[in-house]
Order: sequence, then C-alpha cells, then structure tokens
Amino acid sequence: MDFLFSKTDKEEMNFFHLFDILGTAAFAISGASFAMEKKMDPFGVLIIGFVTAIGGGTLRDMLVGREPVSWMTNIPYIYTIIISVILAIIFRKKIGKLSKSLFLFDTIGLGIFTITGTEIGMQNNFNPIISISLGMMSATFGGVIRDTLCNEIPLIFHKEIYATACILGAMTYLMIQPLQLPIEVNFIITIGIVIAIRTLAVVFKWSLPSFYKQ
Repeated sequence: MDFLFSKTDKEEMNFFHLFDILGTAAFAISGASFAMEKKMDPFGVLIIGFVTAIGGGTLRDMLVGREPVSWMTNIPYIYTIIISVILAIIFRKKIGKLSKSLFLFDTIGLGIFTITGTEIGMQNNFNPIISISLGMMSATFGGVIRDTLCNEIPLIFHKEIYATACILGAMTYLMIQPLQLPIEVNFIITIGIVIAIRTLAVVFKWSLPSFYKQ
C-alpha cells in the first residue's frame, strides 16, 4: 500500500509514529514512577506503567472503530513500555531525587498524546470539536485509569488545569494547520503550548472555579 502515499506523506507518518512512541515511553515512565511512590511490587509497577501508556490510545482507537487497537498489532509499543518501566525501576533513586520527575514525564506525555489523538481525528475527517475531544481523551485517560487503580481521585476531575491544557493544545494544533508549516514545527509548537500551560498552572496555582466552599 506504500504506493498510495507520497514521499511527504510517508515522512509525516514516520514522524507521527515516532512521537507516538515517545509519548508512550513518557507515560510508561510516569505510571511506573507513580506506582513506585505507592510502594507497589515490580508486577504492579509494570501494570500501572502499561495502562498509563496505552489507556488513552486504547479508548481513542475504540471510539474511531480501529480494530484491533494499535498497540496489539504494533509490537514496538510493547517493547517501549517494558523498556521504559525497567529503566524507571533501575534509575528509581535518581528519578526519585528529581521532585518534578513524575510531573515532567506526565506533562510530556500529555503534549504528545494530545497531538496524536487530534491528528487521528483529522485523518478520519471528524468535526474539529470531535478531533479536539479525541486529543484530550488520548492524553488524559491513561492517567484516569492509573489514578483509579491506585485508589486516587483522577487528576482530570480536580479543579487543577490538566485537561484544559490538552484542549488548548489541540485547538492550537488545528489553528496552525492552514499555515502549512513543517509537521515538526506544528508538533513542537503544540507540545510547547501544552507543557507551558500545565507548568504555569502548577507554578502559579491556576485552577478552574470550584462550586464548593473551601
């Protein structure tokens, strides 16, 4: 089927796939680090790393009707998760000394998966609102599963800026498409927006309004 795609299309697909792998690795490390903070055994660490990495993508694929879901037919994703979790365990002491390590990997994963989910929505010719929703769900629902399994209230349901950063990032990705910038530039700008909003929200304690009295 390669003859159906131009050279530029193939390059964009390879770049898209590379970023999807990087996002998977970032979320696997994030999930594994979170599990180790909860003092889980190695098997628990692997499971939490795995579901954090593939949870959002699995939901996305199910919603767009992709069967089987992407990680089941693409073994590099499995290798990426296993290697990432092993590295997180091996370097747990060094990672543990970095107080923002979990936040760092989680935020990188948010930025990358926001793009991959939004891009898949565009490839399926969905309405922009649906594409944005896919980007947000791809980025956040692995964390929802992680938090639920770890008996935590999922971060997405807090008033903290989390899903909002993904939505704004997805909107940015769609708005800069007409500029026909190189795909690498689109990705870097969008990831930068998500990371910047999420980081600024934490540093300056930005949050959405709450309906409950403090």
